[in-house]
Amino acid sequence: MSPIKVGLLGYGMAGRVFHAPLIMTEPRMELVRIGSRTFADKKLPEGVTAGAIDAVIDDPEIDLIVIATPNDSHAPLARRALAAGKHVVVDKPFALSAEEAVSVIEAAREADRLLSVFQNRRWDGGFLTAQMALSKNRLGEVSYAALHFDRYSPVIKNRWREQAVPGSGVLYDLGPHLLDQILCLFGKPDAITATLAAQREGAIVDDFFHITCGFGARQVVAHASALMPDHGPRIALYGDRATLFQYGFDGQEGALKEGRAPDDPGWGETPGSTVIQVGPDGTETELEPRKGAYEAYYANVAAAILDGAPLEVTPDQALTVMQMLDAARLSAETGRRVTL
Repeated sequence: MSPIKVGLLGYGMAGRVFHAPLIMTEPRMELVRIGSRTFADKKLPEGVTAGAIDAVIDDPEIDLIVIATPNDSHAPLARRALAAGKHVVVDKPFALSAEEAVSVIEAAREADRLLSVFQNRRWDGGFLTAQMALSKNRLGEVSYAALHFDRYSPVIKNRWREQAVPGSGVLYDLGPHLLDQILCLFGKPDAITATLAAQREGAIVDDFFHITCGFGARQVVAHASALMPDHGPRIALYGDRATLFQYGFDGQEGALKEGRAPDDPGWGETPGSTVIQVGPDGTETELEPRKGAYEAYYANVAAAILDGAPLEVTPDQALTVMQMLDAARLSAETGRRVTL
């Protein structure tokens, strides 16, 4: 069977560091063209040609379009690619609103094409370990959980994510990761309360969020800050049988930035990462962290297209994340609790 021919739109950090190497690792995919407004001095992978975005979408050789452009172009480009008869993968966030996301889902149904959103942090090693602990009921009933994505980056960079343009700010950047992880662990919340802030000197878009997702009595927090070093557990789950703390930033992003690939030795390992389970009597047990596996995302997309396998990241799940993002923004703007 011929490999899936892939056209990648956007060759900034997301396209160059994440998507291109992961697509090229998947044996049943072939990255053939990259579309961008500008390539500057960026070197393309060997054998991959450059082109204008519209030319890549319209290329009859291409089966799958991967969209890694600025956030405000995600939905329009997805609709354009679906209308051209392509399968589509969209980098997070899926769109700028749930309403916009619905329009993309409807376009995919009309075109009878696959649609998925790149939620790679479902395959963070620490998250996989926490998910496994819950599935095995090691913690009992979880009453409170907190998921953090903190980093100390006090200097504002000259990039669109820090400018007052649609889809900028940390809520759209890191919010989809944490809210998708919460969705995977606990399902869709009943209500959301959120705070957004621009805390750094000169900041004009949000660089801090604190989102509380209510599941009846259970409360789950998603938190991100640009002024907090990675100081505590990234994931904390408090159950009535045990508590779990996961420490350490997943190593796959760093490995990709260094030019390493999933078939390299040590891939998916995070040096210094620990997962601690604390019993009711305070006894600590260190759990072996699972290896991360970002490559699993495109393996699943390939299996869905070629074999009819179920998608891991479905359009309906991606829509729910957008509904959670919309609720968080509305809560922050109005100061009230927003039900879903």
